Amino acid sequence: MLKARAAIRNVQEYHPPLAGRHGLRLDFNESTSGCSPHVLARLRSLDAEALAYYPEREPVEAEVARFLGRGPAQVLLTNGVDEAIHLLCSTFLEPDDNALIVVPTFAMYAIFAAAAAARVIEIRAGTDFLFPLDELLAAITDKTRLIAVANPNNPTGTAIAQDVLLRIARTASQAAVLVDEAYFEFHGETIVGHTGELPNLFVARTFSKAYGLAGLRIGVLVGDADQMAMVRRSASPYNVNAVALAVLPEALEHQSYVEHYAAEVRRNRTLLERELGSLGLLYWPSRANFVLVRIGTDHAKFVHALRVRGILVRDRHSDPGCEGCVRLTVGADQPTRTLIHALREMVEELGLGREVRV
Repeated sequence: MLKARAAIRNVQEYHPPLAGRHGLRLDFNESTSGCSPHVLARLRSLDAEALAYYPEREPVEAEVARFLGRGPAQVLLTNGVDEAIHLLCSTFLEPDDNALIVVPTFAMYAIFAAAAAARVIEIRAGTDFLFPLDELLAAITDKTRLIAVANPNNPTGTAIAQDVLLRIARTASQAAVLVDEAYFEFHGETIVGHTGELPNLFVARTFSKAYGLAGLRIGVLVGDADQMAMVRRSASPYNVNAVALAVLPEALEHQSYVEHYAAEVRRNRTLLERELGSLGLLYWPSRANFVLVRIGTDHAKFVHALRVRGILVRDRHSDPGCEGCVRLTVGADQPTRTLIHALREMVEELGLGREVRV
């Protein structure tokens, strides 16, 4: 009888709550403004011939490499950051190798590592989600082959200093160290410039968030040229679709649109955090396009009550250390004002605001 590998049978499938997402979508950290008008114009210019040919990735990779200040051999376009994670696991993990992740964090690190039959070692973040550097370094052994770190982290919004990330990569020279910078544009700090000097350092970026291209599923993995040559052996030559490749150069060229949206989000993030504080809600200062807030035992009621008002937010109660927490996406001005107005109603309706951050 045909059976899937034991590692696959033991993987817990990830089910994002995508069904019935009608209303103001502040649950998946998507852009609330969408992509650049120049990207839309390029989309409309595509004809049947453009879709009939297999996609050619390399010319666009060269443009992305120039944009990032890297060589073309250091850059691989991927089907979102998810594929970048998958490729690293496929390339570097053997059965029973160790993969280290700090939790709470993005679920796909553990899923792809476990699917490769690696042993996933989860290290809990400290108080207020402080990065547990000492605990992580102590967990590194000669069996450690992958360390994945989101910076800023999802769902907490916390960020890690570059010198900490570099110390991890230098300490675990035998391991692929992935720094996931999916929320870079809202943070403004990157470690991508060090990918040439440390052969085991990889950086992933996405065009789903600030660029408003989540539906096209395009990301990029950057690393040492020799190591990236190995990663390419695991990748399909047609992993990124022709539509995404056609519009990405337009998105890169019109950075003013991306920068304007990122600045708007940063401004509204400050506004939302100030409002949460004034309402007496416990939250964690964020460097991403979302804020994690502790609602408490009424977290499910809170999410439902906002959905009734046409606002979708993400319940993160089941994440390690996030008991009673909800994640709120920060977007453009009007969506943020709508969210704040609803929050004021929620505090009164559910009797929230008993916890005040000090």
